[in-house]
Amino acid sequence: MPSTPLVQLRGLAKSFPEGEATRTVFQGLDAEIARGESVALLGRSGSGKSTLLNLVGGIDLPTEGEVVLDGTNLTRLSERERTLFRRRHIGLVFQSFNLIPTLTVIENLLLPLELNGRTDAAARAAALDLLGRIGLADRAGTYPDRLSGGEQQRIAVARAVVHDPLLLLADEPTGSLDAESGSRVLELLFGLARKEGRAMIVVTHNDAVARSADRVLALRDGRLVEETAPAGPPA
Repeated sequence: MPSTPLVQLRGLAKSFPEGEATRTVFQGLDAEIARGESVALLGRSGSGKSTLLNLVGGIDLPTEGEVVLDGTNLTRLSERERTLFRRRHIGLVFQSFNLIPTLTVIENLLLPLELNGRTDAAARAAALDLLGRIGLADRAGTYPDRLSGGEQQRIAVARAVVHDPLLLLADEPTGSLDAESGSRVLELLFGLARKEGRAMIVVTHNDAVARSADRVLALRDGRLVEETAPAGPPA
């Protein structure tokens, strides 16, 4: 018997007021994402990719429809309930690293654990172990401004998964990096998502990201359609 999808989008619509008119970003979106699956989300600028990610993450509410994550209907939760649910079950990675400059690397990693009430030695050990797995164990006491862009983004990815979330959401995670740093972050992102059996949605314009995903969805003219991943470079 097939397992229940981790993420279910049901009749999702989002509109915004623009002056006296209303702008509909998308409507009637339906999709399911399985446990352990990685999905690349494509679409032109302004198509609503980041808006959809915010709805899936419970940061915003849809105009119509439902977002269900692991059996919990996020659209029926209060703002505080959504915040607590997101804090425990969702990891977020953005193009801007969003590291706290006044905290060291290890303190940035510990923050999601502390917000979930985990302040014991085991939590610190888990954070240090993850830091070692991303090759930055020697930078635990370093402040973010002393790291390269690629190193900062690797820390941001680690911070997004340190609390063992069900769902990882990434919005253009390699967009501000050079090709080499972007490739390392990409490898880390998909490696952590698959190794831990999480589901992941990654918004991207990058063909390499799309090729790394299990499935590709695209927002086209306000609809969500399944696409074939872009072909790889010639051998």
